[in-house]
Amino acid sequence: MLEELAVSDLGVIEHVSLVLGSGMTVLTGETGAGKTMLVDALELLVGGRADPTVVRPGAAEAVVEGRFLSGDEEIVLRRVIPREGRSRAYVNGRLATVSELSELGRALVDLHGQHAHQSLLAARVQRGALDRFGQVDLSALAEARQRLAHIDEQLAALGGDERERARLVDLLRFQVAEIDTAAIVDPTEDEQLEAEEDVLAGALEHRQAAEAALTSLSGDGGAVDGLGAAIRALDGRAPFAPVEQRLRGLAAELADVASDLRATLELIEEDPARLEQVRSRRKLLHDLRRKYGDTLAEVLAFREEAGSRLNALMAREATAARLEAERRAAWAAVTRAERAVGRARRRAAPALAEAVQANLRELALAKARLEVQVGDDPGDEVTILLSANPGSPPLPLSKVASGGELARTMLALRLVLIEAPDTLVFDEVDAGIGGEAATAVGRALATLGDRHQVLVVTHLAQVAAVAARHVVVTKRVQGEQTSTTLREVSGEDRAVELARMLSGSPDSESARQHARELLGTA
Repeated sequence: MLEELAVSDLGVIEHVSLVLGSGMTVLTGETGAGKTMLVDALELLVGGRADPTVVRPGAAEAVVEGRFLSGDEEIVLRRVIPREGRSRAYVNGRLATVSELSELGRALVDLHGQHAHQSLLAARVQRGALDRFGQVDLSALAEARQRLAHIDEQLAALGGDERERARLVDLLRFQVAEIDTAAIVDPTEDEQLEAEEDVLAGALEHRQAAEAALTSLSGDGGAVDGLGAAIRALDGRAPFAPVEQRLRGLAAELADVASDLRATLELIEEDPARLEQVRSRRKLLHDLRRKYGDTLAEVLAFREEAGSRLNALMAREATAARLEAERRAAWAAVTRAERAVGRARRRAAPALAEAVQANLRELALAKARLEVQVGDDPGDEVTILLSANPGSPPLPLSKVASGGELARTMLALRLVLIEAPDTLVFDEVDAGIGGEAATAVGRALATLGDRHQVLVVTHLAQVAAVAARHVVVTKRVQGEQTSTTLREVSGEDRAVELARMLSGSPDSESARQHARELLGTA
């Protein structure tokens, strides 16, 4: 609820402060006194478009401040419009953007008349109004959409698209299989094979060399025979005893060498088939090292990592398949819920239109026709259309040209709808009406004031008489300066103001008597 409004240097307003209460408050006064300027100030306060031309002549900037009470929270909004430069906005003393001000303002104030800041002109608000009026259950749809969004998040978290994952799985499968097929057991296998290939490739030459060496060692006249002859020549001769012992040691070592040489010779055989196997195996291992690492140890490490990635991807693929199945089921649930919501909204639309139209008949719009259009399932596109006169095509409320017709249509809607911002402002709601219609509009506004704070700019005494509070806006001219003042009236002062509104002559006793009767009836 708006507790207090302060305006400085805005149009004809030099400085005014208005303290408001609950229920219905009317603003009255002569044309040009500044009544609508107060509504414009409220529109600026809740994010309306700022125009530097509204700054009072001679002033550097215009300032609008409002103190609101929302539940137990006090909120202070401030808007500054300089003559030059961009406007500034503040929320509770903190700098804010105009969009922040507008968002907060929509929850606090709704303006009805020729003002852009009318929440019921927004499609989402019209949809919400229909849902509340028809008690449309949105829980199943919200739950289904939340479930679908959660599944989409899980699918996105898997990373990459399905085709890329499939290509990577195929690549890793090939790499793992290629290394596994090689059946590498020992990381030094390639070194062992290199040595074996050297033996097999030179088997003939190796044997010939060994045989020649054996002949030189143990053949007739060989090293063994020569060494034996030397030992026999020195046998028993004391001066050569040490040399003889060394020669006998050499003979024993030579016999061992010849034995080892003979054993090795016997192991070396020409085996072309085995040689081919070794060379083929070495080529295979070389190819693996070329692809996966400089050594067989690195190849085996690559295989472990690839295997882990493959297992993770396979698990991911299984998860993706499960999530895709769940997504199809979730999408079907969303579709069913959207159809149910669409049906409920289409059922509620004619009832809402009929209820509002009944109020329009009471508000001097008897020929008006109101429609509530609902789009395709789930019917999120809700549009309220109005044909104010017979033969005129129904138009969205945002396209209605007459401020008075629009304001009364908003009033009719507000009488039907329970939920609304705490503060409702009506400007031009009584344009072009009088008599019983004016009385009906006044009664409707007073009824609305039972559950909201209602601020009304009016020229009709029938409307002003039913308000809980009455504020008179007066224009004062001093020299070449014009300023606006506010004065709350009650009792006889209020009757005088109503008499002015009724006859243009506040001093007319008959007009005052009529005013007293209006106040008594109210």
